[in-house]
Amino acid sequence: MPSLRKDADKIINAALTAALPDNAVKRTLEKITFSSGKVVLVAAGKAAWQMAKAAWDNAGDKIDCGVVVTKYDHSKGPIGKLEIFEAGHPVSDENSYKATARALECVSGLTEKDNVLFLLSGGGSALFEKPLIDEAECQDVTKQLLKCGANIVEMNTIRKRLSAVKGGRFAQVCAPAHVYAIVLSDIIGDPLDMIASGSAYPDSSTSAQAVEIAKRYNLKLSDRAMQLLRTETPKALNNVTTFITGSVKQLCASATETATALGYKCTFLSASLECEARDAGSFLASVARDHQDSDTSLAFIAGGETVVHLTGHGLGGRNQEIALSAADGISSCRDTCVFSVGSDGTDGPTDAAGGYCDQTTKSRLAEQGVDIKAVLADNDAYHALGKCDGLIMTGATGTNVNDLTVLLIRR
Repeated sequence: MPSLRKDADKIINAALTAALPDNAVKRTLEKITFSSGKVVLVAAGKAAWQMAKAAWDNAGDKIDCGVVVTKYDHSKGPIGKLEIFEAGHPVSDENSYKATARALECVSGLTEKDNVLFLLSGGGSALFEKPLIDEAECQDVTKQLLKCGANIVEMNTIRKRLSAVKGGRFAQVCAPAHVYAIVLSDIIGDPLDMIASGSAYPDSSTSAQAVEIAKRYNLKLSDRAMQLLRTETPKALNNVTTFITGSVKQLCASATETATALGYKCTFLSASLECEARDAGSFLASVARDHQDSDTSLAFIAGGETVVHLTGHGLGGRNQEIALSAADGISSCRDTCVFSVGSDGTDGPTDAAGGYCDQTTKSRLAEQGVDIKAVLADNDAYHALGKCDGLIMTGATGTNVNDLTVLLIRR
């Protein structure tokens, strides 16, 4: 369905462009009055390069030095005098630790006259890290959390207690300098203490909650890690001013605007989609079947962040699983597609941003001997979608505000 896929691409491109943080960072900087001392920039997350570039373009004359740490292949080149690092995501690696150590050097010894401009976006939990446990165990804990299906809030409740920079501790290191944090939200409800594990925000979670999560998912932790889970994180910070910018609601609003311009009657479902990815895909297929008698083009739009419970050894991501999980259910439909895309441009450990399926997907895969149920059981959506032109490839986008999921019925 070339025309249907073209509509999907137009909706995706417009939404991602609208979600770029450039203008939001510029507007926020206009509200900040730095004191007379140094200004140190620290940017961490999958949107760190884009945010740092916007900050440099609008306030570069005020910035004395800075460190930017983002995901591999997410840097787009030098930014003034800023030091740029690329590191591991979703699991920290040596470059994560190296970049974080350099950032901590830059903010050490600051006075009450100095300023820290902290640009934070999703992905910072892995990219900005100084573990309080063995580095290998730090990586293993993240892998366990990813595999067990824990949501992002549960993951960060654990990870911030095992880190010297998460859960408000980075702001403590910066003291007595004042921290101006500009945060791009990638978590439903915009909880500032959970976005990138809240490195400059008081932690609302408790050690009791952390221990309960560890028990619920049967995490294998060392005695040192369990001791840290029982240690409380900072509950108050007096040297931070926080600005939140961008959200999944903006992503959905742009998608709605573009779909409307393309002739679709839009229904906004939710900006808080939070369930198993394959359940979301199955649900959208049910919605599609219920509206096949419509003589009007329809679009159903949702945003959020689903989870994948890993049961196999394949390659994929939550957005690819959503799309592929809808393929069977929409196979009897007419001119219908489901697509889902991560706003940062990467879905799981793949180079795809997400997945696209229409009513032909099931039959096209069957002709190649691919069984969708078996693929989903092995969490191998990436290779299946690659066989039917169902991968959505955007490259690194420069933003990160959750995922966009859309059902289109074209008439």
